[in-house]
This record gives sequence, C-alpha cells and structure tokens, in this order.
Amino acid sequence: MSTLVARRVAPPPVRTWWRDAAGLTAWLSVLFVVALWVSGGGLQDLGADVLTSAGRLTGLLSADLLLLQLLLMARIPWVERSYGQDELARRHRLAGFTSITLLAAHLVLITLGYAATDRSGVVTETWALVTTYPGMLLAAAGSAALVMVAVTSARVARRRLRYESWHLLHLYAYLGAGLALPHQLWTGADFTASPVATAFWWTAYAVAAAAVLVFRVGLPVRLNVRHRLVVDQVVREGPGVVSVYLRGRRLDRLPVAAGQFFVWRFVSGPGWTRGKPFSLSAAPDGQRLRITAKDLGPGSRRLATLPPGTPALVEGPYGRLTGTVRKGRKLAMFASGIGITPLRALLEELPYRPGEAVLFLRAGRQRDLLFRAELETLAARRGIRLHYLLGRRSRDRASWLPAGYAPVPDDTVLRHLVPDIADHDVYVCGPDAWTGAVLDTARRAGVPADRVHSERFGW
Repeated sequence: MSTLVARRVAPPPVRTWWRDAAGLTAWLSVLFVVALWVSGGGLQDLGADVLTSAGRLTGLLSADLLLLQLLLMARIPWVERSYGQDELARRHRLAGFTSITLLAAHLVLITLGYAATDRSGVVTETWALVTTYPGMLLAAAGSAALVMVAVTSARVARRRLRYESWHLLHLYAYLGAGLALPHQLWTGADFTASPVATAFWWTAYAVAAAAVLVFRVGLPVRLNVRHRLVVDQVVREGPGVVSVYLRGRRLDRLPVAAGQFFVWRFVSGPGWTRGKPFSLSAAPDGQRLRITAKDLGPGSRRLATLPPGTPALVEGPYGRLTGTVRKGRKLAMFASGIGITPLRALLEELPYRPGEAVLFLRAGRQRDLLFRAELETLAARRGIRLHYLLGRRSRDRASWLPAGYAPVPDDTVLRHLVPDIADHDVYVCGPDAWTGAVLDTARRAGVPADRVHSERFGW
C-alpha cells in the first residue's frame, strides 16, 4: 500500500498568498464600485436627490456582492483550499445576507426617490417601475429568488430542511443573478455611464459565469468521465452506519488526500440527482475509495441499499483538513461519532513516529465506537495513543468531555493527558457544539491558532 500511496497524484499544496489574493481582490472590487458611483456624480446627487443616489449605491454594492457570492459558490480550487469549507461558508453567508440587505435598501430607496421626483404615491410608483421599465419584471423575479435563498439559508430555516432540499433551493441564486442582469444593463445608468463601468460589469459577470461553468460543471464532468467510479462493495460498520467501497479507472491519478470529501450522487433510484457530501474514511491507495456514513436522513440511508456496480457521480475533492496545513510532526486528533471518518484516513496516511499521534474518540456507548478494530490495529502498528470518551456529556457546561470529568476544567484534563499539547497540530471533526468546545479548550491549553484545523458537520 505504501508504494501505491507514494505514486498517487497529490493535491497541490495550500499557498498562503492565495487567501490574501482572494480577499484583496474582493475588497478592491467593492472599492472600485464605490469609485464608479463617485465618478458618476453620486456624491453631488446626494444633495439634490439623496434617496435615488443612495439607492444607486446600494444597488451597485448589492450586485457586486452577489457576484462575489457566485464566485464563492463556484468552488474555485485554490480559493476553497486556502480558506477551507468552514471559513468559506461563513464568508458566503456574510456576503449573501449583506447583499440581500443592500438589495432591499436599493428597492426601497429607488422607489421612494422616484416617487418623490414624479410626485406620485409609493404603490403607484412601484407598479410603474415593475411594469414599464425594461427588465424590471425579470429583476423582480430575480429578487424574489434571491430572497427565498436568503430566507432558507437562515439558521432556523436550515435546521428544518434536509441538506438535499436546502442545496436544491440554494441553486436559485444562479437564477436570481441571471434575471437581474437585463435590468442592470438596460436601465442601470451606472452600468453604462462610461466605457470603464461597462467593461467592469461585463467582465465581472463573465468571470462569475465562467467560474461556475468551469468549476461547477466542467471539472466534475471531466473527473467523472476520466475515473468512472462505481460501487464495489457495501459493508455494515455498526448500528445505522455503512461503508461504501468504490472502484474506478486510474484512481492513482485522482488528486485527493485523506481528510477531504466529495459531493456524491449514486445513480440508483429516485432522488439520485441530489448530491450529498461524504468524507473519505480510508486513505486513498490508488485502487479503491471508501466513504462511511451514518443514517441521518434519506441521502445517507439509501447508501445501505446500493447494489454493486451502481455508478457514482462526484464533485470535488473539497476540504483542507489534510496534511497540507500541518505545521509540525506531532498530531492530536479529536473526533465525535461519524466525525472519525476523515481523521481515521489522516492517521493512516500522514507520516509520524510512534508516540507522536494521539486520538480522542467520543461516543455515547462502547458499541458506538466506529472503526474500533481498525483504529486499535493501526494504533498497535504505528504507536498511536487512543483515548475513548464514553458516556453522556455534562449538561451544566459546554464540554467535549464526558460528565465524569466535570469537576476539572477541560484544558487541565487535556494538558494532563497530553502535557505537550501546544506542540501538536490539532485536528477536530464533529458536531458544531462539540467541535467548538474542543477548539476553545485547545486555545486555552496554549495551542497556536495556526496549528488548529477543524471540519464541522453544520451546513
């Protein structure tokens, strides 16, 4: 196996300047949009027609943030690898809700401004704008689609939706952006006021559209045509947990690392078109891939019924919970429940000497310890220290430890079990609240921020 792993195509390393370049580009685009508004008389108009001028600015900023959102959704590999899924999702939500807020402000300010100029009522002016201005009906439909995406992305709404349903509704953001374009080009004076403005907006829309087509459509098509993954075997791992083994062509040329995940679609039965993210639960060896999932809904439940030979369509690989972010040799892994899947693959793939790796595995009961036999075999072979965290957690405080540790602070327990924890790279995967407790404990125990790497289940 070691020979096969050594010959595999490894994912490109994470370049620190990718993150800086992406962030700088986003801020420059916002500043450039403000500069276009100023050069188009925005400041001067604030005195004579403050509502319309402010409405123009909020509309321009909303459009720019919408395009940045599309770029964040495009899963551009170097952006995704430099930020990671957690941070990318956070920025995506921030840009999205800010864009929707600015869009609402744009609609209100423009309507009030035009109503004041035309000396008409707000309702009359709204009807006139929607029915008589070119592209406004399409823009209204696009705005409705974007509002729906924003509402269903709120935390309360996401908890009530299956991942598959939320993901499908989220795709309406593309429709919203597309329907807004005609209005902006036909009636948006700031889009056509100068050759520079026209070139900027056409380029921005073209780049966003190209990114979506290349990285959300083109790359997955190429990946699936090249590797042609099919189900090889389905194995029951425990109560409600199954592993799916997959084979395909030229898997040694698949640039994936332990710790990463794909979005999977298994072409079998109704609902197969809805993708579901699953991490690799074994280090890729160039011959087969393995994913493991717990029965948490229809998407994961149907894995147990997949017959051998079922074609699998994938997008990815995604995620930066890999060895490329590692700073030193020592490893401390923290997993809860099904969160062990990427960490088990990492413990198999990463280089370390005996005694340099420790694993904390959280489960309610002994029978819920996933991959126990595999982990103990791996621990015996590679010198991993195993700590099983069994039983209920304390209800009186936010802790990642079982209730029996409650009298002692979490960071004290961690430093007792791993005295040199500050010298370890900490990898964490589990539910949001549990992961947050581990991250807080690691910080208080003195682990530097750049040595803490996490992947959460939340979406």
